[in-house]
Amino acid sequence: MRIILASSSPRRRQLMARAGIPCEILISDVDEDVDGPAHHQVERLALRKARAARQKTSGAAVIIAADTLVSLDGWVLSKPADKADAFAMLNALQGRKHHVYTGVAIIKTGEKDEIHSFVESAHVHFRPLTAHDIEGYIATGEPFDKAGAYGAQGRGAVLISRIEGDFFTVMGLPVSRLCVKLAEMGINIWNIPRL
Repeated sequence: MRIILASSSPRRRQLMARAGIPCEILISDVDEDVDGPAHHQVERLALRKARAARQKTSGAAVIIAADTLVSLDGWVLSKPADKADAFAMLNALQGRKHHVYTGVAIIKTGEKDEIHSFVESAHVHFRPLTAHDIEGYIATGEPFDKAGAYGAQGRGAVLISRIEGDFFTVMGLPVSRLCVKLAEMGINIWNIPRL
């Protein structure tokens, strides 16, 4: 059965490869304007991405989509628009604890599609940062395609003092829970043929 990752994220592709799950990439551009708390937004956006990819898919397949957001005291931080936005986000996060939510949606195509979704969360603690630290990190260019303006898997790791929860949730795809859900759907991740 084909596994399709409905994501343009190189990090999600990397995590699928690390988990040994060969997949095709199908980018589904969707309207990402969603209201509500972060944990609701990520689930709705993951479902929206998976359904958009489903419209472009024929035959037997499993479509996986995900969305990640950062939340600080109810303020939802998506990808920064520019340097000033990145600075404001990182400055707000410095020295504090925040939530990272990743929503995952899975569609197993068939006569009647089987649709599942879930949300994982983790707490991330930032160490205190100086303006010099924040400006230096922004100068790397890393913040601009990441929710909350940082990447835990890259140079942003130096900003983090501690993570409570699944590190891969913070990276954008909780692979352990994804694999459990796939197994519950009858998909043996140990037996997927290579592409």
